Amino acid sequence: MTTRRLLLALALFAPAAAIAETPPSAPVEALDEGILAVMRAARTSSFADRARMLTPVVLSSFDLPRIVHSSVGPRFATYSPSVQADLLDVFTQFTVASYVANFDDYNGERFEVLPATRRVGADEVVQTRMLQATGEPVKLDYVVHHENGNWKIVDVLLNGSISRVAVQRSDFRALLGGGDPAPLIASLRSKIARLAAGETD
Repeated sequence: MTTRRLLLALALFAPAAAIAETPPSAPVEALDEGILAVMRAARTSSFADRARMLTPVVLSSFDLPRIVHSSVGPRFATYSPSVQADLLDVFTQFTVASYVANFDDYNGERFEVLPATRRVGADEVVQTRMLQATGEPVKLDYVVHHENGNWKIVDVLLNGSISRVAVQRSDFRALLGGGDPAPLIASLRSKIARLAAGETD
């Protein structure tokens, strides 16, 4: 192979190699940085402004379509595309609002991503801690899934074991008992309004 052809081959394969080497912790680290930015802005920015700040971070860090489908269950596939889009949109707003409402002040907190991950099936669990100026660290683990060259968060484990998706699935089941998604959409919109008004989730 000539030098020119070798350089061309390296140029073609370098992007794919770079994507493959992206660590499982990448979306978690991006989310942590976004949360810290929102916390630091809490005293000078409105809830709506902070939600706008965090929305692109949430969209890039989470696999929200997968989470919604998993939380709603098999019946999600039976809904029309417009209903699926409505559910995804309101769930995205609710996810952002939950983070903005629950991380609404900054007092020197920082996040620490632990170097070791653990495998759960085809996914990896990224372990993190939120270190506070005083008090015990808060343990938050993230289940990340690799697809199409990217790692995305598909679940959050409080204290390393309590699945956010499992809790949501239980909550959603009660609202979807009759098969109509309208009560779930209405409930999420109501929760978003309450969070924006200062009530915690």
